[in-house]
Amino acid sequence: MKKNYDIPACPVALTVGLIGSKWKLFVLRDLSSGTKRFGQLHKSIPSISQKMLTQTLRDMEQDGLVVRRVYAEVPPRVEYTLSETGQSLQPLIAAMADWGEKYKKRLLRKN
Repeated sequence: MKKNYDIPACPVALTVGLIGSKWKLFVLRDLSSGTKRFGQLHKSIPSISQKMLTQTLRDMEQDGLVVRRVYAEVPPRVEYTLSETGQSLQPLIAAMADWGEKYKKRLLRKN
């Protein structure tokens, strides 16, 4: 999504391209409560590998959804925060969570 020729004409396709992976959605969910370090994110998404989390965070940073801050400490401390653009996705994530909760209740009533 970095260059103009990569931008889909369809806004839904653009949104899915930015947040369509389950890992990105989990990172958005976890960062919605505030700044986190890599280890905190990795613990909150136990099925993701370190390599995949690193790649996901890099992609999200490049797309302008996440801000990465590196502190000059020993050992280095790196924190991730939602950018303003990332924060603007919170109503969408909240709507997905609400829909999922309602759907889960419906499934449980059937069983």
